[in-house]
Amino acid sequence: MRSLFTIGLIAAWYSSNIGVLLLNKFLLSNYGFKYPIFLTLCHMLACSLLSYIAVEWLKIAPLQRVRSRLQMLKISALGIIFCLSVVGGNISLRFLPVSFNQAVGATTPFFTAVFAVVMTYKREGWVTYVTLIPVIAGVIIASGGEPLFHLFGFIMCIGATAARALKSVLQGILLSSEGEKLNSMNLLMNMAPIAVIVLIPAAIYMEQGVIGITVALARDDWKFLLYLLFNSALAYFVNLANFLVTKHTSPLTLQVLGNAKGAVAVVISILIFKNPVSVAGMLGYSLTVAGVVLYTEAKKGNM
Repeated sequence: MRSLFTIGLIAAWYSSNIGVLLLNKFLLSNYGFKYPIFLTLCHMLACSLLSYIAVEWLKIAPLQRVRSRLQMLKISALGIIFCLSVVGGNISLRFLPVSFNQAVGATTPFFTAVFAVVMTYKREGWVTYVTLIPVIAGVIIASGGEPLFHLFGFIMCIGATAARALKSVLQGILLSSEGEKLNSMNLLMNMAPIAVIVLIPAAIYMEQGVIGITVALARDDWKFLLYLLFNSALAYFVNLANFLVTKHTSPLTLQVLGNAKGAVAVVISILIFKNPVSVAGMLGYSLTVAGVVLYTEAKKGNM
């Protein structure tokens, strides 16, 4: 029975991760709703509300209170970086196919290793750094062979990937003491409202008229409102599924599943959106994923 529950969790994790990625792409590119900042705002509003319900009411995770103003400042910094990573990822999906977006996103370990050295002076064994060579080489090959390459979209995707890595490293630095550590659900519950505060003026200023346009679209097409609400809820369930899979398996299992998830997302996106792919692009992506797998093994000390 327990194994069936775990399989169900993993299936939910895959479905929510790939689902939100494909639905983001559909809304921002195919559907023509070209407002990635406002879309991210909807995601963060859903995360704020649903994480509060999950922790405060449903007790999915034990409630952890913020203990000081300094801890809140640290969480705020993480929240802003988290917000930038999501916005950058959504902007990139306007211009890049999901397959290339995932190839660039797979370089997260490279940025994590760089930030770890620069900010914590933590160094790994030389084998670990060697495994990062195919990670970067794969993205270079994929970039050269991508038929729908877009420079601005590529820069946004790189920025989002770097921001995710920076948040991970900063989280380890800022919330390192036992009294300050928060599990992912409590951290999200505190970060999401901060992201909302940042995103509201950004959306109003940078995507002028977006609220009126959204209301008009919802009136003209009820399916759009359904897509938007479902997509926002799904953005929260990605985080919930991450937490539950880690809780009932291990962080390493989540890492392995993440490597496979990217490949599955690429295949599904190509089937749905029919975006052209090249041999060089697929070779580059495969090389990047292989490098990430080797990096994981090296970090575990198996190489």
